Amino acid sequence: MFGYININRKELTKEDAKAYQAYYCGLCRELKNSCGTKGQMLLNYDMTFLIVLLGGLYELSYDEQEFTCPLHPTKKQTAWINEATTYAADMNVILAYHNFEDDWKDNKAYTKRAFAKAFWKDYERIRKKYPRQVAAVEKYIKALSEAEAAGEGNIDLIAGLTGEMMGEIFDWRKDEWSEELRNLSFYLGKFIYLMDAYEDLDKDKKRQSYNPFLKMVCQKETDFETFAKLILTSMVSECAKSFERLPILMHADILRNILYSGIWSRYEYIQIKKRKQQEKKARGKQHVKSL
Repeated sequence: MFGYININRKELTKEDAKAYQAYYCGLCRELKNSCGTKGQMLLNYDMTFLIVLLGGLYELSYDEQEFTCPLHPTKKQTAWINEATTYAADMNVILAYHNFEDDWKDNKAYTKRAFAKAFWKDYERIRKKYPRQVAAVEKYIKALSEAEAAGEGNIDLIAGLTGEMMGEIFDWRKDEWSEELRNLSFYLGKFIYLMDAYEDLDKDKKRQSYNPFLKMVCQKETDFETFAKLILTSMVSECAKSFERLPILMHADILRNILYSGIWSRYEYIQIKKRKQQEKKARGKQHVKSL
């Protein structure tokens, strides 16, 4: 489920790129402070988006830290850490724990089972700190498992489960911005679930695993691709509408970069892969004909 809320670095100004990287490094530092070195393996761009969003909405000040990164030892790096960083790091652990458990159940990946055990104490600590959010994630995991096992055919319904779970996570303070944050994250969660299903479609078809797109009947491949792009665009559009209704000025350009461009990076990557595969098949057929 991780890896879909990306940034388009090519379209960022130098100032915004520096700020985004500082928040990203801040998340890395906070994961280490919270869970030890193992926590840094959970680092992702998805939770960096949450930090920038909440930081911008609540206009949070940050603590600036300079540090030496083992991956970039020749130059001091800068990290920005605030209240949202700490919150996002905790949510990162909760979601990653269930991601490890899911991989273990689906694929019997023993390494993922070991990772889950390694984070169990951290999970329990965060559960006591954020019972509402953790309960929502656990409820979501159960509901999603039951829906997929039953072969749920309603795409909107099953994607909505992820949206509801994301709503609880994004609704940090349960205040006057709760409704808009929940609406934004509801559609963002649906996009993530559907994008994940779209990417895994061929793999799930081969494995005969559940995928909400498998029950779709399209006469042509182009019909399916048109529908998939349409529904994904619809989710992002609703998400963006909620964002624009929020009074965010701080780092607004970074957030727009993600919502209007970066979030499509994985989709565009998949299209490139598909075109290469089609070209390879076409060359193969041409070769056979020439024999």
